[in-house]
Amino acid sequence: MATTATSGTQTPPQLPKHKVKIKKPGQRACNEKNEKGKFCGGHLKRWFYTTDVLEQACGDVEKAWGRDAEVYRCEHCKTLYLPNPEDSGGLNVAGSGRISVFGLTVPAKSK
Repeated sequence: MATTATSGTQTPPQLPKHKVKIKKPGQRACNEKNEKGKFCGGHLKRWFYTTDVLEQACGDVEKAWGRDAEVYRCEHCKTLYLPNPEDSGGLNVAGSGRISVFGLTVPAKSK
């Protein structure tokens, strides 16, 4: 798998037919602005571009990042997002959670 950008402040290389951005840590909604200056706000979903019929015809993403890159796409404006290297991945779909107000510490589950 090809590495793309190392920091959230860098701009990733743009593809001819896709707008590409880097997710901010914990970001789950699109922050792309439309022509009126309003945020899109669409959910970012993991995009499996190798099974997308329209992307197979285009082929830009697979040429740029390989066959199994982790790419997210906005459900409304179709902007592509690359994962942030500073964001912790694979912990929980709902987020990192918070510390209990009761002072309890729950041990992590063993695999």
